[in-house]
Amino acid sequence: MKLNEIKDNAGARKERMRIGRGIGSGKGKTGGRGQKGQKSRSGVSINGFAGGQMPLHMRLPKRGFNNPFGTDYAIVNLGMIQKFIDAKKLDAKGTIDHAALKAAGLARGGKDGVRLLAKGELKSKINLSVAGASKGAVEAVEKAGGKVEIVAKKVPAPKKETKKKD
Repeated sequence: MKLNEIKDNAGARKERMRIGRGIGSGKGKTGGRGQKGQKSRSGVSINGFAGGQMPLHMRLPKRGFNNPFGTDYAIVNLGMIQKFIDAKKLDAKGTIDHAALKAAGLARGGKDGVRLLAKGELKSKINLSVAGASKGAVEAVEKAGGKVEIVAKKVPAPKKETKKKD
């Protein structure tokens, strides 16, 4: 086989159908749109329209809300940290913080930092610097001979109240 002899398998690439190019093409005259009516015209977008009936997306109730003051933590379990240390993706000698966990691919998201949970078993002695940790997780790390440092999250300054004039 030579480079100039390489070609696709038969039927691997299909050319697009050119519509509205004469009745002999099979897609001429009305161009596959049928006869007359709203859907045969150009510029029609009626997805979700239910013929005047209340559309389904409007009939269904709204549920939940997004708390603008809520915190977004990347949740990390002790068992996963141990697994990454065993796989040599995390270094147990230094301090493990959000950046280290993110670089290892363990902490996804979490714009407010990492929250440590006690699921799994920890055997290594590690120092952690996280935004939050459960009581069980702190106990498990200290039992293994490590230390957990809780880093305070930056809280925005309260807005000044404006006085109303009577």
